[in-house]
Amino acid sequence: MLRRALPALRSVKDGATDAARQAAKGDAHFPSLRGHPAARVNARESAEGQARLAAAEEERRRGARPEATTVKEFQVYRWNPDSPGRRPFLQSYLVDLASCGPMVLDVLQKIKSEHDPTLAFRRSCREGICGSCSMSIDGVNTVACLKPVDADTSRPSMITPLPHMFVVKDLVVDLTSFYQQYKSVEPWLKTKEWRPGGARCEHPQSPAQRKKLDGLYECILCACCSTACPSYWWNSEAFLGPAALLHAYRWVSDSRDDYGEERVQALSEGWDKLYRCRMIKSCTATCPKSLDPAAAISALKALHQLRKA
Repeated sequence: MLRRALPALRSVKDGATDAARQAAKGDAHFPSLRGHPAARVNARESAEGQARLAAAEEERRRGARPEATTVKEFQVYRWNPDSPGRRPFLQSYLVDLASCGPMVLDVLQKIKSEHDPTLAFRRSCREGICGSCSMSIDGVNTVACLKPVDADTSRPSMITPLPHMFVVKDLVVDLTSFYQQYKSVEPWLKTKEWRPGGARCEHPQSPAQRKKLDGLYECILCACCSTACPSYWWNSEAFLGPAALLHAYRWVSDSRDDYGEERVQALSEGWDKLYRCRMIKSCTATCPKSLDPAAAISALKALHQLRKA
């Protein structure tokens, strides 16, 4: 049975270092940070940055360091399809961090409202749930609402669109193909049980079965992992990418789904869909939700090989 052969999926959460475990002891007042390495790092960076800015502002006010400043340069990628003759460029904006929120999304909204209303970017929930504000910040794919501002005012921060994607305008990229690949894995519950008369069929699930979905269902489809994957860069037409494959494994792992074998077979019919992954693990390194798409892809490959044996 395929269900019995499911490989155990270890998340980044399970592979925390001793230092991270020690840091987790300080999360007593913030239970949502427990088991979330990326959130813990972001929270620490945000707190340290705000403390540094407050100290600089106080020193400047007292005259101890008149050169101290809270103004930081942000270099933002700009390109407008309505100006075809102009190439993409980086536009610099000077933002006073003392009068701005702690996250990069706060900076972008301040720029749009006070400096340049033509700047285009996506944002919605501001809570790291919708994945809308995904972009590359200082060379790292992440969501702007969860990324703290680098409080070091001596060096600029660079904000660019997700790499190797068609740019619609400024920081907005075309995710049509990404969502089509997600749809292709049929990310919904499929069952073989049917009751006459259209009566609703319940699908009970034990706590142990439900726990198998941890580290899978939390994906917010921000596309940070797929756009950080070199295999996806060069084979995005055929390779489904880490995000879609993570969701595919989420449904294969669900005890309520009756089409696990068929799902694995569909992924393995085209070699490029699944086996283009080279386990570079850039997807895992950049995930803002501390998930491990590389482990999910490895588990899918193992399921396919077990099925062939």
